[in-house]
Amino acid sequence: MKILCNLTAIDIDTHHITTLYKTIGENVKKIRKQQGISQLDLALAVGYKSVSSIAKAESLIEKKHFNIEQLYKISKALDVPIEKFFEGI
Repeated sequence: MKILCNLTAIDIDTHHITTLYKTIGENVKKIRKQQGISQLDLALAVGYKSVSSIAKAESLIEKKHFNIEQLYKISKALDVPIEKFFEGI
């Protein structure tokens, strides 16, 4: 059985993806700071032992970024809807 699809390939360059991850990281950082929560407290709340992963993903250092599972855990820890991290995209 052959399934036909009318979708067209999209052309998204690396700059767009980098901007996507950067915006998400900035949104996490902004919300975290608004709530007065440190990177360490957030890291511990989502199961990390240090701030490294949070710090790098918030600033896109070493091309580290949040994945969907991390964003879900962060949204629960900060008690905000996950879609808040995608504002401005």
